[in-house]
Amino acid sequence: MRITIEKNEQAFDLAAAERIVQQIKEKPESVIGLSTGRTTGNMHRLVPQIHRDQPFDASRATFFGIDEVTGVPRSYSGACYTMLKTEIIDDLGVDEGHFLMLPTESDDLDADCKHFSDELQHRGGIDLLILGLGENGHLGFNQPGTSFESTVGIGSMDSALENRIRRETGVPAEHPLGGVTLGLSDIMQARRIVLVVKGTSKAEIVKQVLRGPVSTDVPASILQRHPHCEVLLDADALGSW
Repeated sequence: MRITIEKNEQAFDLAAAERIVQQIKEKPESVIGLSTGRTTGNMHRLVPQIHRDQPFDASRATFFGIDEVTGVPRSYSGACYTMLKTEIIDDLGVDEGHFLMLPTESDDLDADCKHFSDELQHRGGIDLLILGLGENGHLGFNQPGTSFESTVGIGSMDSALENRIRRETGVPAEHPLGGVTLGLSDIMQARRIVLVVKGTSKAEIVKQVLRGPVSTDVPASILQRHPHCEVLLDADALGSW
């Protein structure tokens, strides 16, 4: 694993955005996976800014979200679809045909997951995957205990996230919420991965991911086995080690 440390949050966000821009410049028809959350929002917003200041052709690239909340409408502000549209997709001018997402609502999630997986393969597989890191080591909705052989499918949501979504949407307790996600096996098939981590709250789990044993107890530890994985940190996420 290659480790890159940026001195502050601003430098971190710019470096992460530049990884996406450079991938598109090197291969305009790239398939690029994006993650949502507090870590990635600013880096996403920087990509269209760079595009305006230093124009490049993004029309042939395909973008997709690595996971999605289920049981909520796509219009919900916390849906990964809406977050990515707002942060990067619309401002970059990406059309719907080049933006792939798992569904928030479905009559047949298994079929939709298979279609999503097949479409990624049809477009040549994943060239670049930008991954955020959960405080318990999860990637997407692949929580601790998830098999390293998992593929695109239904994952589990931690209770804190579920409670927040119910508060924000008013979804009653009897209405199930969940998530669908790229599996750990799918993640490992990406040609290139950048794991982006910032903030002091992630310092301890970063240590486990980079230095601990490869174990399903810490799903992100599987990235130690990827041949082309970069871990991009800000100084706070590095901690004292």
